[in-house]
Amino acid sequence: MLTLRGRARVDASALRATLRHLVPLVRQEKKLVALGLLAVFVEVLATLAEPWPLKLVIDEVLPAALTGAPPAGGEVVGLPVLALLAAAGLLAATALRAGASYASTVCFAMVGSRVTIRLRAAAYQRVLSQSVHYHQARSGGDLLARLTADITRLQEVAVTAGLPLLANVITFVGMAIVMLVLDPLLACVVLLAVPLFVIGAGRTGGKVTSAAREQRMAEGTVAGLVGESLGSVRVVQAYRLEEPLAVRFGASNTASLRSGVRTQRLAAGLERRTDLLIGSATAVVLLIGTMRVVDGALTLGELVVFISYLKSVFKPMRNLAKYTGRIGKAAASGERVAELLDAEPELRDEPWARPLRRAHGDIRLVDVTVAHGPDRPVLRGACLHVRPGERVGVVGPSGSGKSTLVALLLRLLDPQSGRVLLDGHDLRDLTLASVRSTCAVVLQESVLFADTVRENIRLARPEAADDEVCAAAVAADADAFIRELPDGYDTVLAERGDSLSGGQRQRLAIARAVLRDAPVVLLDEPTTGLDAQSRRSVLAALDRLTAGRTVLVVAHHEELLASCDRLVRIDDGRIEELPRPARPATDAVSTGGA
Repeated sequence: MLTLRGRARVDASALRATLRHLVPLVRQEKKLVALGLLAVFVEVLATLAEPWPLKLVIDEVLPAALTGAPPAGGEVVGLPVLALLAAAGLLAATALRAGASYASTVCFAMVGSRVTIRLRAAAYQRVLSQSVHYHQARSGGDLLARLTADITRLQEVAVTAGLPLLANVITFVGMAIVMLVLDPLLACVVLLAVPLFVIGAGRTGGKVTSAAREQRMAEGTVAGLVGESLGSVRVVQAYRLEEPLAVRFGASNTASLRSGVRTQRLAAGLERRTDLLIGSATAVVLLIGTMRVVDGALTLGELVVFISYLKSVFKPMRNLAKYTGRIGKAAASGERVAELLDAEPELRDEPWARPLRRAHGDIRLVDVTVAHGPDRPVLRGACLHVRPGERVGVVGPSGSGKSTLVALLLRLLDPQSGRVLLDGHDLRDLTLASVRSTCAVVLQESVLFADTVRENIRLARPEAADDEVCAAAVAADADAFIRELPDGYDTVLAERGDSLSGGQRQRLAIARAVLRDAPVVLLDEPTTGLDAQSRRSVLAALDRLTAGRTVLVVAHHEELLASCDRLVRIDDGRIEELPRPARPATDAVSTGGA
């Protein structure tokens, strides 16, 4: 269990981490921030002026009307005019305060929205730049919750809690000064309540943030479970996992509920204690103020002004108590977002890295060792040479490191030792963008997005023209079925391309690879799970894609391996050469589905 001092250090550290990322973004909106602060200052002045017309009526107009004695200056303006001026002054102060409050709210809301957009974009880009290991170690649902709900909560609190608190604190300072001038004794009674509140809020704030942190972690777990189950709904239904998953979901949901209730209970307790403290201070001010009016040390109008100020003076404390739960959640959310932004990408361009303009496709692995853990070596001293234009098939048992080999060539991970060379250059000496642009990839599971067919193909080269997209689809034997879709190339696909068959998805992936026009083609089980007819169509498209390029084929199907110039096997972390594959009299690739 953390001590109070330990919690304070954690919370302060989390706040500093959050502010370190927020402050530079806020500085980009200096004009809006300055305009908002100016509006807050005007609002404070109007709030300070608002009770004084009432004092004028109580101290000047009413006594003169009741006694018949002329008020000070009454001979010049008269009682009706003085009362009218007081009413006009009150109306003007109220209108000015309302207008300034509206302006400050709009300005800070715009700042909050713009900062949130930039913060979410920065966090999204940072997550996408992380290595495969990073994503394997984290729940996709939790990352999604951080990018959406946590950042939204930061914005919500900045607008609904931060803005009022800022205005109220400035108002508090201004009113405290005026109250000290009016009556130092009563002002001291009011100011004495502030440290008492700070002590109570400090004790409760750490507990609220701790509970909110637990709640956000539980909500992240819930999001991860939902993402996994919805993403694999066919498997869930096939194996009748609805009830076990519902039990797991209920347990995580209950944990989130308990933390949320604890957060609300702590915040509600602070709010009620604050009300009691404010009520006590107001009662003492009323008692002492009444005695000072009777003694003649204070006028009745000044006491009314003083009591009117109490509402605004104590407003920061009320708001802080009211928003303690939200602020605690925002602190926990800010900590989670800061963790995303502070995570340095494992793979990034070295300071000396340079782009490779056009690769020839000469690939070498020199004594490469890769391990996914201390006792989990995948490749050990592996060596391989693939010449430009050569087609090499890679076989081996599941888990032997075939997909790891593909990841190395894309520099999705770096070896613990040894070198991966492209045209004689260590991949770590080249920019990530140039390394990955030299490779076109077709995986076992095609990655398609909920966008049009045209844009899914164009992902390989965003600047490609429409006719180039169509030409790539023709080369991938995909043009015919695309034109049969409801809107042709403008048909919006379902998420992950679920509205297409497996063969159609693969041919779109091949069209994307054709459009990439890369010198190196990496095929990772591209025909697995396809029926015979779809496989023949895909093989024919792959034959056109790979012509004249350096190709690495990870596969089990003999039809795909038969067209390879060489075969290598990965076993026990080593890469060994296999006998040259026998080519059939009629090439299976060129005849299949042409």
